[in-house]
Amino acid sequence: MKAYHPWRLPNLILVLSSLLFVQDSVVAQQYLGTVERLSPELDSLLEQDAKMEILGSGFTWTEGPVWMGGAEGHLLFSDIPRNSIFQWSQDSGIRLFMSPSGYTGVTYYGLEPGSNGLLKDLQGRLVMCEHGDRRISVLTEQGGKRTLTDNYQGKRFNSPNDAILKRNGDLYFTDPPYGLPERFTDPHREIDFCGVYRLSPDGTVTLLTKEIERPNGLAFSPDESTLYVAQSHPEHATWTSFPVQADGTLGKGHEFYDATHRVGAELGLPDGMTVDGAGNLWASGPGGIYIFSSEAKLLGRLLTGLATSNCTFGPEGWLYVTADSHVVRIKTKAVMLPATP
Repeated sequence: MKAYHPWRLPNLILVLSSLLFVQDSVVAQQYLGTVERLSPELDSLLEQDAKMEILGSGFTWTEGPVWMGGAEGHLLFSDIPRNSIFQWSQDSGIRLFMSPSGYTGVTYYGLEPGSNGLLKDLQGRLVMCEHGDRRISVLTEQGGKRTLTDNYQGKRFNSPNDAILKRNGDLYFTDPPYGLPERFTDPHREIDFCGVYRLSPDGTVTLLTKEIERPNGLAFSPDESTLYVAQSHPEHATWTSFPVQADGTLGKGHEFYDATHRVGAELGLPDGMTVDGAGNLWASGPGGIYIFSSEAKLLGRLLTGLATSNCTFGPEGWLYVTADSHVVRIKTKAVMLPATP
């Protein structure tokens, strides 16, 4: 989430600007930020000379990074205000992948109409959390989109924000109103709370909790016994862990870190996150990326100097980070989770 000045760009201008951006993306490597080391344990995850390499800039607000394919694959990420998804690969740099990505209407729809969180399903297809169309969709093999879910008990979602998939096919997702034109006070809002939900493979939607006022990013521990949820509330900027019960519902949450004291002094709020194979949590928050051990000890931070929205792992230990108008990556020594399709 972020605040923007209103603007609209015709798709033609968007495509032309993205082509110009590709030319700009092949310049010599540039870096940003610093690594803040708070524990010697961080040395097992990052080399002393690890740096954040800029892959691209000039976007409006980047989000939802996901790695598609294997070692020769590519990164996809959302630019929410542009209503677009972009692609980066080592060989081709950055190009426009999809537009529109989250809102298919023709009238103005607020400052954040596009797709937000992106992920792969068990078949390797792209799944999108769509702000403007207020749904979660999947990109079919034929190239079109199919709605996976767009309502709870007949009421339209606020604006699905981020999602994570269990190995059994259950999709867990958050639904704050950041994609609605007037957010919490939007007259078209049909659900008066911000829920964390589960979408089962049979299409059943289950409300898991509404105790987090502004849920945002989420991730599972490697064994899927714990669900982590970020709260992007400037007055209660926290991360909470929930035990996952045998039936997929959630037990009582435990708030394991509060970053409220950093809000304002550093840019950003708790947002998207990812987990490595050893259970370390890499989570965006005020200042950049927070690196927690599996025991919730803060080991260090990647200080981007930008409002940082999300991160994901790609091949060979690369961590890809979306930060404001930038996309960056840093080489880690983290153990990777088993690859998905």
